[in-house]
Amino acid sequence: MTIPRRSWRAAGTLVAAAVVGLSGAVLTAGPAAAHTPTWAVTCDEVSLHLTQYNAGVTNEVTVTVDGKDLLPTEKFGKDFDKKLALPEHDQPVNVRLVVKAGDGDNFSKDETKQAPVCEGTPPPKSSPSPTESKPPETPTTASPSPSETPSESAPSSAAPAAATPSPSSPDLAETGSSSSTPIIGGAAVAVLLAGGGIMWSVRKRRTAQH
Repeated sequence: MTIPRRSWRAAGTLVAAAVVGLSGAVLTAGPAAAHTPTWAVTCDEVSLHLTQYNAGVTNEVTVTVDGKDLLPTEKFGKDFDKKLALPEHDQPVNVRLVVKAGDGDNFSKDETKQAPVCEGTPPPKSSPSPTESKPPETPTTASPSPSETPSESAPSSAAPAAATPSPSSPDLAETGSSSSTPIIGGAAVAVLLAGGGIMWSVRKRRTAQH
């Protein structure tokens, strides 16, 4: 049994179409598999390994840490290989990688990883509350007011007035006697006379007794 030529032609057309479709699929999958965005995050470093990108277009890469730029937007071609040091942190931080491929958004990448705290990092210091930071108020005692100084000082006792010499003092200094001298002399004479009389009477009695 012979197969008509038309059937051979139809079969050949189907085979050719299948080969072309398969080739297109392979060619399409090739560039997709070529883009290799590899990156790693440790407690103190971010490693970027972006390889096999399309060198004929402009590609961009950006890295942020908790919303702050660690690597501002940088352009690259086929490959991009770089290590970035993380800032010191006492709590885990979020690291975000954004890669924009110039040959299609399906080759771009947007991924976030967490960087742990390195061992030996001191724990964060807790900020004191307002009540703790404020020292307790010490009650102030009112200092006693100084006693009022008397407006007038106590009157001092008057010093005794010096005795004024009598008018006769100059005469006494000059003559060595005073107006009372004759009286004293008379009294002395009377005493002597009285003593002499007493002695005379005593002797007379003794003589009469003998």
